[in-house]
Amino acid sequence: MTAAVPARLRDRFTPRPGLERLRSSAGAITQIVVAATGAYAFAYFVLGHQAPLLAATVTVSSLGLVRDARPRRVLETVAGMIVGIAIAELIVLGLGHGWWQLGVTLFATLVVARFLSPQPGFAIAATIQSAIVLILPAAGVSAPLSRLTDGLLGGAAALLVTALIPRNPRAEALREVRRLFAAMDDTLATLGQALERGSRLRAERALEKARALDPLVRGWRELLDSSVAIARISPWLRASRSELARQERILGGMDLAARNLRVVARRAAYVEDDGKARPAAADLLRALRKGLALVGQSVEDISMEPAAREALLAVARLLDPQAVLPGAAVSDHSLIAALRPLAVDLLVAAGMPRDEARAAVPRI
Repeated sequence: MTAAVPARLRDRFTPRPGLERLRSSAGAITQIVVAATGAYAFAYFVLGHQAPLLAATVTVSSLGLVRDARPRRVLETVAGMIVGIAIAELIVLGLGHGWWQLGVTLFATLVVARFLSPQPGFAIAATIQSAIVLILPAAGVSAPLSRLTDGLLGGAAALLVTALIPRNPRAEALREVRRLFAAMDDTLATLGQALERGSRLRAERALEKARALDPLVRGWRELLDSSVAIARISPWLRASRSELARQERILGGMDLAARNLRVVARRAAYVEDDGKARPAAADLLRALRKGLALVGQSVEDISMEPAAREALLAVARLLDPQAVLPGAAVSDHSLIAALRPLAVDLLVAAGMPRDEARAAVPRI
């Protein structure tokens, strides 16, 4: 007992999660440091602004440490902050500083920002920057709207480093890919065991696992969308566009496959209400698992795609319910039929055109 307590404490205070976060955020940290320092230095040395606070804050806030580093998201954040700075500068010029001017500024900024964008973050970013402008007087700069200039400079620096020092979420995206394929493999394994043993309980457990696939698909999609958007504007990622397009095709197939896997699991839970073993269906699921594993390997190694297609084709050509289970009940035939769209989606993920994948499945 006494030895277990230190072990639990070690698990709780291990530095590994922190080091992992630091490693995954290295690109974002580099972007923020370079952009904020550059914007501040330009405003200070070139424009002569003695305290260009907004040049740094706009840069840091617009880039952030979020996984979604798409230029459009950065631009939307920058636009929100520029709106807030502009409104506050105009109110300062017309009404000066004070507690009631702060209320007027916040009200005006929130109203304008909510009118311009449906995103709550846009309005909040604008309001924070407008409050900074009103509360902190411009130090050492007599030029009107100087802080608006600093904000524009910070926004430009953020967009520039997004293109020239791009975050490459490839490693994080691959972790999402591995998690998704591992979860789908686990779901298929549990489902196969349920059919092999005639266990409704295992089938329901497989259905729960299938329903948990959605967040994994969304995580992969978010990172892939971010990579594609950055590759469009970054000269350094131009060569990766074809590979990203291939991953988009794989993701499209896997998204539909995850949905159809839920259908299969729901059907299995229904038919296993009688507690009968269904070894033929379990064998088909095992074969689909092998094909799924090869598709997962093909994400990182394109040379695995032909092997994945061949493995899945071998299963798809068998999916005639009447041939697999001659004379069986309609409910059993419907279970085999539910595997057909799943096989088609996996074939598409493996690089086969959808029309060809559909044609590979026997007509019924």
